[in-house]
Amino acid sequence: MIGKLNHVAIAVPDLEAATKLYRDTLGAKVSAPVPQPAHGVTVVFVELPNTKVELLHPLGEKSPIAAFLEKNASGGIHHICYEVADIYAARDQLKAQGARVLGDGEPKIGAHDKPVLFLHPKDFFGTLVELEQA
Repeated sequence: MIGKLNHVAIAVPDLEAATKLYRDTLGAKVSAPVPQPAHGVTVVFVELPNTKVELLHPLGEKSPIAAFLEKNASGGIHHICYEVADIYAARDQLKAQGARVLGDGEPKIGAHDKPVLFLHPKDFFGTLVELEQA
């Protein structure tokens, strides 16, 4: 069902410092910050040869990343994202096997302008999983 690893998302308390670390210290190519108001985050993508790292920073007081950073002040891995060929078929198969889809179960448009779903971390060994339409 799952295809390639699309990205690993890291919540960061200081987006500028995190961008500088990846760009200047590690020598990575990084995108400009992109506000995602529908998701309550600002994102920066770190381009790697085989995947991406998504740096997440809260956008607004109701951001889910703000709540994550309250519990993890220095930041940390927030979720992993896998690509799927058919997000609806993947959702239906996972639900049939007992996995919980967060929200109303309908895909939302993610940071790559493609449909995404999130799966409950308790069903995946404490890891929040994002599925993205390939």
